[in-house]
Amino acid sequence: MLETKITKSTLQFLNKLKKNNNREWFTEHKAEFKAEETKVKSFFNHVLEMLKTHDEIEKLKVFRIYRDVRFSKNKTPYKNNLSASFSRAGKHRRGGYYLQIAPGDSFVATGFWNPEKEDLLRIRKEWEIDTTDLTDIIDNKNFKSIWGPLVGDELKTSPKGFDKEDPNIEFIRKKQYIFVRKFTDKEVLSDYFASKVNDSFIAIRPYFDLMSTILTTNLNGESLLD
Repeated sequence: MLETKITKSTLQFLNKLKKNNNREWFTEHKAEFKAEETKVKSFFNHVLEMLKTHDEIEKLKVFRIYRDVRFSKNKTPYKNNLSASFSRAGKHRRGGYYLQIAPGDSFVATGFWNPEKEDLLRIRKEWEIDTTDLTDIIDNKNFKSIWGPLVGDELKTSPKGFDKEDPNIEFIRKKQYIFVRKFTDKEVLSDYFASKVNDSFIAIRPYFDLMSTILTTNLNGESLLD
């Protein structure tokens, strides 16, 4: 039986971990962590089953609690969250889903975090021609009420080869094309949280469908897939 909700004890443990982010404390509380991790993994699998009712999902990846501190100024050994990603199946399906559970910092995110060089150029070339299909989706009242604005890192000026005066430069200069929806702790602990997450992922599909079409065709609309 899969867990259908996040429990208060999970947020309480993550709060304690945030205050005691060291190996000694974590080792002493390893059994408590494993119990909470097991519950959250089960919840992630519950979300996966909901996702599968409306999308093709290749795999669920649950991220480890351990931080890679080799190249980070922050040397705390553990993350203060539990998170997972859901990968879409097939070359013709682009975009991905992400879910994070953390006290005061729970959210879902979707889109294109760091597109490959070729994909980024293809997207920018599309926006250079026209952004009508994109703006029709992201300016939709219902879409905006769920996801808010398009976010992500961007250049301060235009990319090489693009006109800085282009009317669509606000989209062309982006390096990431993502959406984030945050949830309060009260929402996370509610009975309807999983449904809210799933509804969010359903709402992003028009955006994914558009971007998938762009990234699997050339500028003439011809398929790039075998």
